[in-house]
Amino acid sequence: MAMQRIEILGVPVDVCKPEELETDLLDILLRPGTKQILFLSVWDLIRARKSGSDLNQCLKSADMIIPVSKSIIKAARKLKLPVPVRYNPFHAVINILEILEQHYKSLFILGERQKTLNQAERNLHDTFPNLQIVGRYTGYYPKHMEANVVQAIYKCSPSLVLLSDGIKEKNLWAYNRRNSFNSSIFLYYKDCLGIFAERRKRVSDKTFDRGHEMYLEVIKHPIKIFLIFPYLGFKIRVFWNRIFGKKNRQP
Repeated sequence: MAMQRIEILGVPVDVCKPEELETDLLDILLRPGTKQILFLSVWDLIRARKSGSDLNQCLKSADMIIPVSKSIIKAARKLKLPVPVRYNPFHAVINILEILEQHYKSLFILGERQKTLNQAERNLHDTFPNLQIVGRYTGYYPKHMEANVVQAIYKCSPSLVLLSDGIKEKNLWAYNRRNSFNSSIFLYYKDCLGIFAERRKRVSDKTFDRGHEMYLEVIKHPIKIFLIFPYLGFKIRVFWNRIFGKKNRQP
């Protein structure tokens, strides 16, 4: 397997080159049990530094951890680690679905409201005609429907379960139920189904490439401006480890 795992301040991150994504993905598909691919932002990394936290454990058990924040790439470079490839989450999902379609794999979609989910399914079917959509379920479902959702995924045993808005536990949803499934890969991307349904705009490539996507989040949710404090703490920790830390070792 070509993918390499590094650690940034104790948090795992994978170095997965675009030209090796297909090989890595097919390798993960062959593994038994529940698998997970995660998009890692710098905010996730900061929260996951707490040893023993659910997110920390989730990341350590994940099969592929894809960085989506420019700050993670800069941190790896400053710490003189192998530099990961930063992916745009939307483009990464498209690439993953294209690979699965080429190999005639299956998909289960979970999340969003009924109308959005229906439209997303239609558009996915039109875009990836050879990708078999074996099931779907809305997000925001009541607690008593939990067993039905899990059972539906278990019975379908899809190659990929794509989770979107409406799944409260986000990345932890699959991790917390990892013993309830057969052999599926789980991937959470909040905006995914909304974008596929053409009901939500994705971040422009220009904004993403510049690393300015967080500014849009602050505009939507002004309280997020206070994230500047843990972010500064992250920057200081990276600087401290670069100057005074022990030589970085790869797991």
